[in-house]
Amino acid sequence: MPRRFMLISSILSAFLTLQAAAVTFDEMPPLSERVMPNAPNAVLSFSAAIDKAKDSIVYISSKQIRSQKYMEQMHPFFEQFFGRKFNPNPHRQSLGSGVIVTSDGYIVTNNHVVEDADSIMVKLPGAQKEYRAKLVGSDPKSDIAVIRIEAEGLTPIRMGSSAELKIGDIVFAIGNPFGVGLSVSQGIVSAQHKNGIGINEYENFIQTDASINPGNSGGALIDSRGALIGINSAIITRSGGNNGIGFAIEVDMVKSIAKKLIEDGSVTRGYLGVSIGDLTKELQSLYTHENGALLNDIVVDSPAQKAGLKRGDLIVAVDGRTVSNAADLKNMIGMYRPGSRIKITYERDGKTDTVSVNLTDLGEQAANGSDAVFEGVSLQNLDPQQRYRLRIPDDVEGVLVTEVDADSEAAMQGVRPGDIIVQLENTPVTDLTSLQKARSSAEGKLKRIYLYRKGQIYVVALP
Repeated sequence: MPRRFMLISSILSAFLTLQAAAVTFDEMPPLSERVMPNAPNAVLSFSAAIDKAKDSIVYISSKQIRSQKYMEQMHPFFEQFFGRKFNPNPHRQSLGSGVIVTSDGYIVTNNHVVEDADSIMVKLPGAQKEYRAKLVGSDPKSDIAVIRIEAEGLTPIRMGSSAELKIGDIVFAIGNPFGVGLSVSQGIVSAQHKNGIGINEYENFIQTDASINPGNSGGALIDSRGALIGINSAIITRSGGNNGIGFAIEVDMVKSIAKKLIEDGSVTRGYLGVSIGDLTKELQSLYTHENGALLNDIVVDSPAQKAGLKRGDLIVAVDGRTVSNAADLKNMIGMYRPGSRIKITYERDGKTDTVSVNLTDLGEQAANGSDAVFEGVSLQNLDPQQRYRLRIPDDVEGVLVTEVDADSEAAMQGVRPGDIIVQLENTPVTDLTSLQKARSSAEGKLKRIYLYRKGQIYVVALP
């Protein structure tokens, strides 16, 4: 080979060598050995931690007996589909779990386990005796309820903290799946602060792959110390079985709501009076903060307007706690009692400022918005945030049902929070104003109400 070709080859080789040497990786040290997790005659076990917690888990059986009046009113509605012999089952039974939180008998569970129950029975672990429980209070918006039994020698669970939780922590779900009795399943914390799932109005979930099945609802999710870190609530499934995607309500939310239910019998939430959204990728360049809750609109005469907040402000903190997104802000405000004075930090035109806000009552605002269109039903105009949360298609227009009195005619006919009133008699409904006009024109008559719910249209009749 000629000398100059050898020289070029050497230069190319050196160049390629230099190029390859510029790429480096952070390598793990070589594996030195594999070891058993403990001594040869010992077993790795979390039994001690589970033993501390399992005595705090109860089994709940609730039963709803539909009244004869309910049966008679429901019958004509279903005749057109099922014929005159249709006779819906007058009994509805629900099985679930609960967690003892005080030694004097207070038990936390899911609202959907005891909702509309005429009787609630509780059985302690390892015992055959059943106790009749009293409903202390419930909060459908977070799916948390508190019941109480009169019993002695109860073992309250030790409470953990959401702030100490990390993704990858080992956790255990304890409950009564399918009514088979006490069962424990293991997993990890798959994700934290999950929201926007569309299960509850107020969501702050731990996601876990610990097996959660029907009957686990209301049971405990504990860490490896045996401390409560969440209340098992729901799963995502296509088959009806567990697919490794379960959700538990974070313990800090559980503690806050349970405390209100025990002390006050109900949950009242602070009201700010804003329509909020997330900071999208396209909008991030317009703000110095990368995260926060964007104010899309301000309600007239609301606490937000009185404090000087404006459309386009980006809320980044509440009382010094960082706000990551719209759901974060909603959960934070919802945990304050009406009348609370809070400090909101926001960004406007590239500058960050803090303002004090006096929160009012969310329930009162919702009731005022309905203008008593239907007795026992609270209504609001459908805004973009609610449309996104409830996954309402853009072509569905109407008025959102926010609350329904359990003793009202509307509840008896099956109207639920989250329903969208899309038509009254022959008049389409687009907002509260159009609904009120349609109601006035049909005054004194039995009115057919058309409801949109999860892709289906339902018809109910209200006097």
